[in-house]
Amino acid sequence: MSIFKNLYQYRELLKTNVKKEIRGKYKGSFLGILWSFLNPLLTVLVYAIVFPYIMRVQVPNYLIFLIVAIIPWNFFTTCITTGCNCVWLNGGIIKKVYFPREVLPVSVILAGLINFLISCIIILMFLFFGGIGFSIQLLWLPIIAIIQSLFSLGLLFILSAINVYVRDVEYVVSFILNLLFYATPILYTADMFPAKISWVLNINPLTHLINAYRSIFYYQTMPSLSSLFYLFILSLGVLGLGYIIFRKLEKGFAEEL
Repeated sequence: MSIFKNLYQYRELLKTNVKKEIRGKYKGSFLGILWSFLNPLLTVLVYAIVFPYIMRVQVPNYLIFLIVAIIPWNFFTTCITTGCNCVWLNGGIIKKVYFPREVLPVSVILAGLINFLISCIIILMFLFFGGIGFSIQLLWLPIIAIIQSLFSLGLLFILSAINVYVRDVEYVVSFILNLLFYATPILYTADMFPAKISWVLNINPLTHLINAYRSIFYYQTMPSLSSLFYLFILSLGVLGLGYIIFRKLEKGFAEEL
């Protein structure tokens, strides 16, 4: 419970850091926060033009099929890649002022969650203009997003702490994320994956996350409760383990930084 106590005591610092993360990402750019909308749109446009011709994907409303997966995927990868350096980049402050170090990765996740929820406006627009419409299943969105945030935060606790001691972590993470992108049914449907290695999809937590988002947005059905329960338990486990590792390694942050 100490994490909640620390975050509450330093809630103003947390709020300031979240604002800094949101504003700082596009600071100095002409379009500013509009890039939160343009980045996924441009990415989806490229895949929507090229991928059907390469893989012969026959999916109705393929553009919408893509965008309901790309935006949650961007939420995950942005949090992980940005957050890997969150402790390292604040080394000067860490050496001078005391504050709960967990504020840094939590700020990254909260900023990413806010950006993600704003970006969901794009999904809703595509659903509306694409003729799919909305359903009551959209009420599952906050639950799925919170589960994803908990899972991402657990990973970030581990990666940001280790990155202080081993600076190669961010490069390894970038490589693994590239592999995961193709091992997750984002550009294709799960049944296109060869049956012999379909277990790769099933053990991948991001597969269950993407399927949950697709269920509520694209298929307009209730997400698999067994998958959500698996994700929730896994997320709590990763979060608990990540926090333990973070607290253990933070004792040496000042010396390493």
